[in-house]
Amino acid sequence: MTQTPVPFLFLRGGSSRGPYFNRADLPEDRDALARVLVAVVGAGNPRNIDGLGGGSAVTTKVAMLSRSADPQADVDYFFAQVAVDEPLVDFGPTCGNILVGVGPAAIEMGLLPVTGDETRVRIRAVNTGALVEAIVQTPGGQVRYDGETAIDGVPGTAAPVALNFLDVIGSRCGVMLPTGNLRDVIDGIEVTLMDVAMPMMIARASDFGLTGGESAAELDADKALFARMEAIRMEAGRRMGFGDVTKSVTPKIGLLSAAADTGHFRARYFMPWNTHPTLAVTGSQCLAACALTPGTVADGLVRPIEGQPAVVSIEHPMGTMEVTVDYAHGANGFELRSAGVIRTARLIARGEVMVPAAALAAPQTEESAA
Repeated sequence: MTQTPVPFLFLRGGSSRGPYFNRADLPEDRDALARVLVAVVGAGNPRNIDGLGGGSAVTTKVAMLSRSADPQADVDYFFAQVAVDEPLVDFGPTCGNILVGVGPAAIEMGLLPVTGDETRVRIRAVNTGALVEAIVQTPGGQVRYDGETAIDGVPGTAAPVALNFLDVIGSRCGVMLPTGNLRDVIDGIEVTLMDVAMPMMIARASDFGLTGGESAAELDADKALFARMEAIRMEAGRRMGFGDVTKSVTPKIGLLSAAADTGHFRARYFMPWNTHPTLAVTGSQCLAACALTPGTVADGLVRPIEGQPAVVSIEHPMGTMEVTVDYAHGANGFELRSAGVIRTARLIARGEVMVPAAALAAPQTEESAA
């Protein structure tokens, strides 16, 4: 047989989509796994024409699930960001939008039972170690996908999936401010380097000559902007302790500006080599934490945020996203207890994806070829 079938579910999670696998059905070896995922997505072609990808970073994401050995979790969620134009896989970050589909997918795979009209799924994000509780609608013992919840950037409505993120401070760096500074200056640009759910380099849109209201398409067409941001991101990654981030999607980039509508502020989020059409779930938490922390680059741009917990409304290119943040300003500065969002997911397809034999075969070395 020249191709191997691998069972999968295909879900939209939030404003992203991709295949969800049982981790046991994929190679354990990281290099072999990367080859398989490149083949599954069709990475290396701008249209991903030979795979399941959709030609955009929000449609070349992969989730791999397994029962968790962690007593605090039911399911382990291992995420992979597969490139679009290059045959590359980044196992470093996690993805909050794809995380929205983890609870429904885990139930569909039989990794945990339904427990009532709502099923709470405790998820460990393997890439970062973060713990997340998902509340999935399961009336009649099945995952419900239809409902009345709408999220900007996704057509129609669906059943809500509530996510509560715990222990998200220092997801990769171990601390919220990896340089110890509320602001750093890189190449003349003030930035806040922050790690809350997702390591980010956050700056003001105006410092890059932008209004902050540009569309994703307008920003993606500005090659000079991306070249400037990437040079600064490279240094930000070094200062955050990541070393050379040339081939890594972290840290992500966020540009802030004053709200144009009813939100607390406006943001443009970069993944980092193109513009997110809406806003990442993990990135939204980092941006909300930045807005709530005095002394960051968000100072002077954010409308007053009231309430405890606070509901932070962030405007993005296709609407707004609300993040509920339970926090305090203590002796050690800003202290985030948890952050929550309401999103939706939908099971689009189930079946087998065919993996070419070449993707499963170990690459030949000079010794093996001799």
